[in-house]
Amino acid sequence: MPLNIAKGNMYGFVTHTWNPVKGICPHNCKYCYMRKWWPQMSAPRLDLDEIRRGGHGNGNIIFVGSGIDLFAPTINGVCTQESINACIYDNTYFFQSKNPGGFEYYNFPANTILCTTIETNRYYAEIMGTCPRPQNRYHNFLSLKTNCKKMVTIEPVLDFDLTIMFDWMVKINPIQINIGADSGNNHLPEPSKEKLVTFINLLKEHGLNVFLKPNLNRIIK
Repeated sequence: MPLNIAKGNMYGFVTHTWNPVKGICPHNCKYCYMRKWWPQMSAPRLDLDEIRRGGHGNGNIIFVGSGIDLFAPTINGVCTQESINACIYDNTYFFQSKNPGGFEYYNFPANTILCTTIETNRYYAEIMGTCPRPQNRYHNFLSLKTNCKKMVTIEPVLDFDLTIMFDWMVKINPIQINIGADSGNNHLPEPSKEKLVTFINLLKEHGLNVFLKPNLNRIIK
């Protein structure tokens, strides 16, 4: 069976992960938990054995591409398309990208959640590697025409401008906003407790669904 039971603390609602594309993620984010395995990994490639095996079962929530961004600009589109084509079972499929503009080139199953990472509205070049700037991610995700549900993850949260971030979340209006802190001791620039608590309260007061990761307690408690 190609699925792996979801472990770690990324998303509690995800039951399984599936990685039909193997290799080093081209974004090269400073805080990526996959970096520790990179010396043993090769350039991105489609694992045909994963595609052929199928066997996703039914009633699962599957994070497709949890170890690599399938929609990064330098990922071969054939690899991404073949991965999506294999999502034919009665499950909820979860796709996440820091290049949400890439979502527009594909047709997804009806039972799909599309998620983008917006850690901040600011651009930290030394942290974000080759990722699209947060402003571009916001505009591309906002303008994405899709029937799929949208979700935003703000993890690891980086210092931000309160008014701008709040405005972005309100306009995107995702089904859930996931907020978490750096768990890897990467010495990232983080918001103050006061700013983060104010941001969270504003989101909740506006009626947005906010999920706080336990690792956020390090900042807000």
